[in-house]
Amino acid sequence: MFLTVPLSGVFAQDIDHWETAVYDSSTWKYFPGTSDPGLLWNTLNYDDTSWPAGRGSIGYGDGDDRTIIQPVLSVFLRKKFTIADLDDIEQALLHVDYDDGFVAYLNGVEVARGFMGSQTTIPYNSPSSGLHEAFLYQGLPPESHLIKKEKILGLLTEGENILCLRVHNENIGSSDLSAAAFLSFGIINSATHFGPLPSWFVPPLVFTSSHLPIVSINTNNQSITDETRIVADMGIIYNGVGMLNNVADEPNHYDGKISIEYRGESSQMFPKRSFSIETQDLQGNNLNTGLLGMPMENDWILYAPYTDKTMLRDVLTYKLGNDLGHYAPRTRFVELILNEEYAGIYVLIEKIKQDKNRVDIANLKPEDVSGDELTGGYILRVDKTDNNDFPAWTTSSVPRLPGENIINFQYYDREGTDLTTSQQNYIRNYVSEAEAALASPSFINTSTGYKKYFDIASAVDFILVNEIGKNIDAFVYSTYLYKEKDSDGGKLHMGPLWDFNLAYGNVDYSSNAQYAPGWMWDEQYRMYWFRRMVSDPGFAKSLKCRWNELRSSFLTDGYFITAIDSMANLLGDAQVRNFQRWPILGTYVWPNQYIGLTYANEINFMKQWIISRLQWMDANMPGVCDLITGTEALHDMELSVYPNPSNDSFTIRIERPSAEAVRIEIHNSIGELVLKKSTSATDFVWNTTDTKGNSVSAGLYIVSVYSGNTLISQNKITKTK
Repeated sequence: MFLTVPLSGVFAQDIDHWETAVYDSSTWKYFPGTSDPGLLWNTLNYDDTSWPAGRGSIGYGDGDDRTIIQPVLSVFLRKKFTIADLDDIEQALLHVDYDDGFVAYLNGVEVARGFMGSQTTIPYNSPSSGLHEAFLYQGLPPESHLIKKEKILGLLTEGENILCLRVHNENIGSSDLSAAAFLSFGIINSATHFGPLPSWFVPPLVFTSSHLPIVSINTNNQSITDETRIVADMGIIYNGVGMLNNVADEPNHYDGKISIEYRGESSQMFPKRSFSIETQDLQGNNLNTGLLGMPMENDWILYAPYTDKTMLRDVLTYKLGNDLGHYAPRTRFVELILNEEYAGIYVLIEKIKQDKNRVDIANLKPEDVSGDELTGGYILRVDKTDNNDFPAWTTSSVPRLPGENIINFQYYDREGTDLTTSQQNYIRNYVSEAEAALASPSFINTSTGYKKYFDIASAVDFILVNEIGKNIDAFVYSTYLYKEKDSDGGKLHMGPLWDFNLAYGNVDYSSNAQYAPGWMWDEQYRMYWFRRMVSDPGFAKSLKCRWNELRSSFLTDGYFITAIDSMANLLGDAQVRNFQRWPILGTYVWPNQYIGLTYANEINFMKQWIISRLQWMDANMPGVCDLITGTEALHDMELSVYPNPSNDSFTIRIERPSAEAVRIEIHNSIGELVLKKSTSATDFVWNTTDTKGNSVSAGLYIVSVYSGNTLISQNKITKTK
């Protein structure tokens, strides 16, 4: 089966020039939506003589409207225009600047919509399906919608035509509403038919090939919404590493059905939007497939980097998470064609979910309502909540600690609607017990305190990664955690990492997040968990030991410089095309702190910011670590370990002048004691797997040898799996 995604418009080169037929500043007939204008309001012959006329934009608020109306939930607009010779027109490009939702029509036929759901009949008093901000007043080009030749021939006629627009507010009490539109045409010859182009106008990009995989999605004239998935066709062209991928090639990596919807919250206000997709078979069932070499699954994210002009911040963070030994979503850079229009660079990302190749915890089933089966696995998310989001519960409305805020915990996977009452109660009670232990005056007690409930190694690394980036959402939004079954350890693990587009200095509304100095965990409105943990000297020691170990091994300044340069080089010419499609370099996009004139400027700023941040963390990391992270002989003794690294057992050899008994201690990289043993033998074997098959996790360990209370030697041990 080959996917039918006609791509001729993406690389059509027979347009001589573009002209604009309808401007936002034209005089429009408009009707404030205090009642229904009638079924045929969007057709050419509708009688609009009673409608007032005014220059666009039409609306109120933000100071971006030429015609001001009283607050309403909707407004309807009509603008007639004339076409002299339809044969001269190859394409049309509709730009709409709106707040908060719109539907556009040519001669009564819908040609575009945004934030208006999927319903065919829309009452005049319907709110938009979400919040959307206008762009022109921010210095950004408005949202564009390409109309192809074959559709133009069926919609327009020589002579008089009409463009109609309905714009809906998110609620009647909203502080602003904006309705503006431009209609431009691609002309195949040198003839002049209409007027000059707006200064921000960028013709559709001529896109023929890429060294990145090419993803093509065709919604078959359906509008993508943020509330109901639609079924679409998707093809992926990828000819292998170092090979050129041509738009005209047949899809050779994936060729089939998907369901698709918008995703994200504040990111949906940008014209370049992200999508959730699900690969499906022809019957609409989930179809597991390994997209671009990633493990088989059916749930994926197409992330649209926009406010992050490096397009690297999330990808860099997920790489760091994986390099630290935790699961973080795998990623692939691609270039996207959506409904035959080039959409720029996107990142294909694994959706966070329970899976042996993603969050590898037990698959909680409806019948798992007692015993060990009830105890895992659960994935939770701390985030904003709304009526369309995941079911959630909140912490006590009475703070238990100074500065403690109410925390919203979402049942993420399995979703709350899929969990039984017993399962919801179990995980809610477990988290409540964990919080109570954390808030208790005796919270550092090793048997009854917070360490009974939390996996400390994951918490340490979660804090360090969020602090390296000074992620503005750290410890308050997009914060994931999961719980294994009791038989698998049973504690709350922090992660996976998610949503770092506003990290590494890419934010202007928080003095703490903008600059290198300062700790995010200290801010009072964030989850108190991490502030409380760091106040424990034992946890602070773990934090310090882990930081020392990482900075003395792979997590050097060069690690970040090399990773960033490698990713930027991989994007290559694709980033040039992306910024032709989205010309935002040198322009403020909320909430940029830094505005680089070039892509290289953006890359250099991020690298310099990270180096400054690492240096500050080196000098200010709390805690005292008494572990030496290199091989160190402090007395007349030789300490060696072999084989090293190993995945099973290690022989620890202690060569010393006498047979005096010594004490061997093995700590993990965050300073937790794993083993303590006294011996007078020369060789001691550390079996990392016990008789029940339980094994310590992969990673770095420190073996220390003591004579009495005197440390006499240390060495590193690396367990590979």
